[in-house]
Amino acid sequence: MPPPASASPASIRLDRVTKRFPGGVVAVAGVELTVEPGEFFSLLGPSGCGKTTTLRMIAGFEAPDEGRVVIGGRDLTHVPVHHRDMGMVFQSYALFPHRTVAENVAFGLRMRKVAKHEANARVAAALAQVKLEGYEERRPAELSGGQQQRVALARAIVIRPPVLLCDEPLGALDRKLRQAMQVELKELQRALGVTLVFVTHDQEEALAMSDRIGVMNAGRLEQVGAPAEIYDRPRTRFVAEFIGEINMIEGAISSGRFVAADGRGLPAPAAGDGPAALALRPEKLRIVAAGAGVIDGVVSDASFLGDQVLYSVALGDGRRILVKEGNPGTGALRRNGAGVGLRWEAQDAAILRDA
Repeated sequence: MPPPASASPASIRLDRVTKRFPGGVVAVAGVELTVEPGEFFSLLGPSGCGKTTTLRMIAGFEAPDEGRVVIGGRDLTHVPVHHRDMGMVFQSYALFPHRTVAENVAFGLRMRKVAKHEANARVAAALAQVKLEGYEERRPAELSGGQQQRVALARAIVIRPPVLLCDEPLGALDRKLRQAMQVELKELQRALGVTLVFVTHDQEEALAMSDRIGVMNAGRLEQVGAPAEIYDRPRTRFVAEFIGEINMIEGAISSGRFVAADGRGLPAPAAGDGPAALALRPEKLRIVAAGAGVIDGVVSDASFLGDQVLYSVALGDGRRILVKEGNPGTGALRRNGAGVGLRWEAQDAAILRDA
């Protein structure tokens, strides 16, 4: 069965949006953001960074103290939530326990006074889209966590919203089911063509699912970009350290060269002079013979990760550098205490200047 038709996907624009809570707490500080129609956009950050508050202002559950929320070119800053016509999926699912699956999915249609025969057809189409045909008469308590999440998704998409908002919707699922639902949610978003804003604290989840990511910290957007840009070219130390594993080498740019704190020149992209840190992802480093690398060290630990091995290499000054290599096969791990060299290409490093 084809997916239920959606309204034309809408753009989202936040214009210097600020939200304060009692006690002077600034939850969101002057956020400016544009989400394109039909985009899968993730707000990513640690607990308390302001991502959920930002989502709630888009939805209309919270009103900004300053700034504007513009959806599809319309200023909805002061429009109540029930007049914004958005789909919303919560981490807790928020299903009615005494209603059947079909009744839960149809709830938004009833509120909109959609004719019964049309509502039944749209409920059936939405349940087919989330692979829950035949579950119409069950109640939430009779479903698994993943099935309940699908019901919540069906309820959100059945109203054919131009915007779908998801607040940590996969957080309560186990890892395997969560990964499966990531694929299904992305496929569903593409099929519907809906604009989707997805809140998560899980870096891997955001990288795997998103067209673009906005990384939030202390109420501000630190960086917005495609997953590869966020990962490979972080603009701040917070983004570099929050997204995956990374090595930081302190130093400065002098005459276009990165000079480490110990005075050693290291491969780095060209940048203006001044204090800086060199950021290196573990998988961008190569282990070579001692004396043949840019820097030398000693293997101090090896962690087997299945398809990869994570090595900790101790340098002479006590610093440790993480390096990832592909699985070398049984019995072929590098031994602790082995002397090694480390190499990388200049373009694989990032220069960070914020303190």
